[in-house]
Amino acid sequence: MKKNNLPTPGEKPQTERRFAFGKENYRIMFIGLGLIALGFLLMIGGGSDDPQVFNEAIFSTRRLTVAPILILSGFVTEIVAIMWKPKN
Repeated sequence: MKKNNLPTPGEKPQTERRFAFGKENYRIMFIGLGLIALGFLLMIGGGSDDPQVFNEAIFSTRRLTVAPILILSGFVTEIVAIMWKPKN
């Protein structure tokens, strides 16, 4: 019977395997990916089929303001998900 938890000379030490991220980290990452995807989806469209006709829709508030803010908030959320340390 061993008195301590140290391995004997021929025995390999038992190491506890843990993942780099926990369940909460992955949940936050998926939220960030959703924000990024939603931002890029909001940028779609606004073009013109005829190159001689100018379409004002490319300068909408949705494409110039809302979508980039969503994309940036998604990237910030990804950074938070990577840096988040679980409580256990």
